Order: sequence, then structure tokens, then C-alpha cells
Amino acid sequence: MSSVHYQRVALIGLGLIGSSLAHVIRRERLSDVITGYAKSAETRATAKRIGLADEIHDSAAAAVRDADLVILCTPVGAYGKVAEETGPHLKRGATVSDVGSVKGAVVRDVAPHLGKDVHFIPGHPVAGTEQSGPESGFAELFTNRWCILTPLPGADAAAVARLEKFWRACGSNVETMSPSHHDMVLAITSHLPHLIAYNIVATAADIEDVTNSEVIKFSAGGFRDFTRIAASDPTMWRDVFLNNKEAVLETLGRFSEDLSVLQRAIRWGDGDTLFNLFSRAREVRRGIIAAGQETAAPDFGRQPGKK
Repeated sequence: MSSVHYQRVALIGLGLIGSSLAHVIRRERLSDVITGYAKSAETRATAKRIGLADEIHDSAAAAVRDADLVILCTPVGAYGKVAEETGPHLKRGATVSDVGSVKGAVVRDVAPHLGKDVHFIPGHPVAGTEQSGPESGFAELFTNRWCILTPLPGADAAAVARLEKFWRACGSNVETMSPSHHDMVLAITSHLPHLIAYNIVATAADIEDVTNSEVIKFSAGGFRDFTRIAASDPTMWRDVFLNNKEAVLETLGRFSEDLSVLQRAIRWGDGDTLFNLFSRAREVRRGIIAAGQETAAPDFGRQPGKK
């Protein structure tokens, strides 16, 4: 049996990431048995109806029993409670990981509940859509996307290597870094953009009330992209900001300073400053396309009629 294979995988949380993992694990035959748990009875019923996992349990403790790999896929604010509930029921030698987009808080909340005979390797697949729920997942979600692992000092090298192979088999590129470095990188590449998107859409909604619905009617491509980002799961993003507030506030401060520079340039007609900054930003966009993390196709490759 390949070292990437886990006999029994438990997915705690069956939203977009959890359901996508279920699909790719089955497609690539990465486990003999997939078990799942979701807090909502409605979600569990849907997961059973669509055959998302081999077993759907009504408690996280039952789902993790005898699992070789446990992946926490709930909002990060629930991790501590889940770890407390499942910790005593984990198999000796099991690997526990997660998919949360913050890592320092995950280490703080999860590690105290795990025994020394369990391998705790936090992780973050940098992939997603604005959709949520057990029917939103698809096996290709992780293809050519990055998964960041943040093993703690003293982590078992073989367990880390095995988990890395697992994510590569799911289609991901894999990078390792410290939890604190991860949180600073994601604050600027993911968390701050989402915060800005939520704020712009909220501001537009306020203006909408006094413009006879013209803001929505005449939405241009840029605003539509912001609304797509702002359609993401509010529970997940609430927990992200509450659990990565130091890094987010630091990057938000830097953003505010840079925004002031733009404000002054517009006020005083400083076209050179505006042109130079816009040119630098354009090069970043080209770099993302060159790295294979987007497409140069018109409207970023979105199909007509697709949200």
C-alpha cells in the first residue's frame, strides 16, 4: 500500500472544503473509509443523501474513532471545542490536521487537547469559492493550488512527509512554514482583501438606498468581483478575523497609510504617483497569471451566466 494512503480518514465539517476532500479522496483512492461529521442535522442528512462519505456520524467523537487521519474542516472558532471532544477518542499514532486559514490560533486552541501519541500538523489548502455546504464541493478544487503545512517544532518527519504526499495526491502544491509566518502572509493575500470586499459591498448597499437602485443596476466588473468575494461564508470569515487580528490589524494599518498616499495624489493631481502605483499593481497581476494561479482569459475565464 502506498505511503500516501490512509486506511480511515475523518472529515470534521462537511462544507466546501470537507466535501471537496471527500470527493478527491474517493477519486484518488487515498483511503479505504471516509467518515464525516457536521454539527447541523440538515447538513448530515444532505451528506448522507448524496453519498458524500462512507459513514456520517452525529458526533465528532464517533467520527474520529479509529481514524488514521483527522482533518478539521469547521470554522476555526469551533476548533477548540471539537479538539476537546475528539481528543480522548483519537487513535494512537493518528495524524490530526485542519484546513483553517489562520494557524497561530489553531495551535493555541487544538494542541492542548491532543495526546503526545498523536501527530498534530496544522494545514491550510489555499483554495476555495464563495459557495458553501456539502453540495458545493468538487474534486478539482485543490488542483494546482497551494497547501501550506505548519508543523510544530519536533514534529514527526515521517508523518509530515506522509501528509505532504496526501495533499500532492489531492492535486496541491505544498509549502511548509511557521504558523506565525503563515498568518502574516495570509493576512495580506487573503484576509485583508476579504475585509475590503465586505466593506465596499456594505458601503455600496448604503449608497444604493439613495440612488434609486442604480448601484446594483450598473455594477461594473470590479464591483461584481468584490461581491463574489463578499458572498463567502460569514461564519468562517468572522472567525478568521477574530483569530488573526494582530496580523490583520498590522496589514490594515499599512493599507491605510498607502491609501492616504493615493488620496493625496488624487487631491493634488499627482498623476505620476497614480500611474506608477497602478503599473506596479498590474505587474503583480501578471505575476499571478504567470505562476498559474489565475488565467489571462477575458473576465478571468468565467463563463457567461456563471456566478
